[in-house]
Amino acid sequence: MKAHKFSPESLMMSHGYKPELSEGAIKCPIFQTSTFVFKTAEEGKAFFELAYGLREKDPKEELGLIYSRINNPNLEILENRLCLWDNAEDCAVFESGMSAISTVLLEFLKSGDLLVYSNPVYGGTDHFINHFLPSIGVSVLGIQPNQTADEVKDLIENSGKAENLAMLYLETPANPTNDLIDIEAFANLAKHYSTAERKVLTAVDNTYMGPLWQHPLKHGADLVLYSATKYIGGHSDLIAGAVLGNQEVMTRVKVLRTFLGNMISPNTAWLLLRSLETLKVRMDQQTKGAQEVAEFLKNHPKLESVNYLGLLSKDSEQYKIYKKQCSAPGAMITINVKGGEKQAFELLNNLKLMKLAVSLGGTESLAQHPMTMTHAGVCPEQREKMNVTDKTVRLSIGVEDAKDLIWDLEQALEKVSKVEKVLSHS
Repeated sequence: MKAHKFSPESLMMSHGYKPELSEGAIKCPIFQTSTFVFKTAEEGKAFFELAYGLREKDPKEELGLIYSRINNPNLEILENRLCLWDNAEDCAVFESGMSAISTVLLEFLKSGDLLVYSNPVYGGTDHFINHFLPSIGVSVLGIQPNQTADEVKDLIENSGKAENLAMLYLETPANPTNDLIDIEAFANLAKHYSTAERKVLTAVDNTYMGPLWQHPLKHGADLVLYSATKYIGGHSDLIAGAVLGNQEVMTRVKVLRTFLGNMISPNTAWLLLRSLETLKVRMDQQTKGAQEVAEFLKNHPKLESVNYLGLLSKDSEQYKIYKKQCSAPGAMITINVKGGEKQAFELLNNLKLMKLAVSLGGTESLAQHPMTMTHAGVCPEQREKMNVTDKTVRLSIGVEDAKDLIWDLEQALEKVSKVEKVLSHS
């Protein structure tokens, strides 16, 4: 019989773990230890040379266990399994999504560099880019989702800092608007500005699609980032982040992680390993439910608009991007309620099954008000450009029966005040 290639969901229970090394336990134990014993002093020396990047790894050599700030069996098995979803060479896991994002930006950007980033991005990312990076001398240039790669090229040229471009940072779909950006087009733009001495990197925050519905590395990205708190963790009971890419870039990320000390604990890694076993089952149910909910919401008289990838017009540019780089429309829905904050809050305050909370990707459905919550720190002018207004409500669809979610939204929308039309007098 010819060799068979197993799908990632079939390997989530076994990949990277050898039961015979752990008393035959079918599940990976929690390796709750700070340090590991070397067989010989020579072995300890070799391990540290690799960990500190003092020499290149031999073709068949593996980094041995040293200290849980550097590596740990739970972290390594988790990283190996995450690599399967994105077909990545290596992965690094972190204590939060922002920890993963900030480590990447700190490693690959220095004073004088230019960062081009898409809007909107998660509020914490926006703050780090616009408040912290300029304080260490990094120039930042924000672009809008409707701008083409050619238009962005003109902006880069007009900035006078084209020769200092170091990274394109994309969040697609965007949080909270679901706007899409063509990863391949921007990866090609990064190649255009790369030289033999200086490679311009493309980094993509893929949190909204999880590791299932979009694979940025396949479309030319150098780095893919996740808040693993969301779909990967999936149960709203842990905080974590992840970064994936090729061996060269990930070595740099892992070395900086070693000295920042922002890796996750063995216990969190163990919880994530458990979550990975049901990742596909959960995410399949979430997008199925989201499609039914979006279909109900799309023509509701109390709503101005419904932004969901499954409702994109087939003759739109956004739909072309969606078909090129996404395998499903996801489970995030953004709605704009007719009226303003009063009406949006009435909707949120009257939900019974859905929970009023930030975050996304968990088994329970969540609803929140981005303008006053997750994106409260974004400057008002920028929020207006993003189309994040007082009418905007973000929904994360969980694994509940879609009929129950629809009933909940219907009864809550019934309680939303009608907006009285103001007649103008000439």
